[in-house]
Amino acid sequence: MNHKTQKPRPRRSGWIMLVLVGLLYLGTALMHPELLRPAISYSLDLFATLLPILAVVLFLMGLFDSLFDAKAIAGYLGQKSGLKGWGIALLGGVLSHGPGYVWYPMIQQMREHGARDGLVVAFFYARSVKLPWLPLMITYLGGWFTLFLTLYVLLASWLQGLIAEVLLRKR
Repeated sequence: MNHKTQKPRPRRSGWIMLVLVGLLYLGTALMHPELLRPAISYSLDLFATLLPILAVVLFLMGLFDSLFDAKAIAGYLGQKSGLKGWGIALLGGVLSHGPGYVWYPMIQQMREHGARDGLVVAFFYARSVKLPWLPLMITYLGGWFTLFLTLYVLLASWLQGLIAEVLLRKR
């Protein structure tokens, strides 16, 4: 059977993490029962704090998914994308904002549709360039330093992507 027609294997990492956390709570309950209530209370407070953020992330993921087709984008970032793919990955990384985990589901879909791992690495590395901070950086550190650092980060993004392609080459 052709590997492109096979369904991807379900990921078990979420279940493994859930079981590990459950075991940690169980261990806490057995060794230090007095710590269990504060630990659960802290976890519930943290969950309540993160719930609105998760709701916004899910909304943005749905919006992004309806506006952009991961398969189409992956076509520009596929095995034969060449310099255009590197440019899109680097520019996309610079222009992307917000927390990195917002991008994970889209990047996963793009990888499933054939986006190159090196371009994904370059995208995430290029996110180090923060456009809104550049004027402040120029004010405090000077224009030449800011230009050099920005170009250095982009060059390093490209090199990290190349290294990742060699190390993550699918056999």
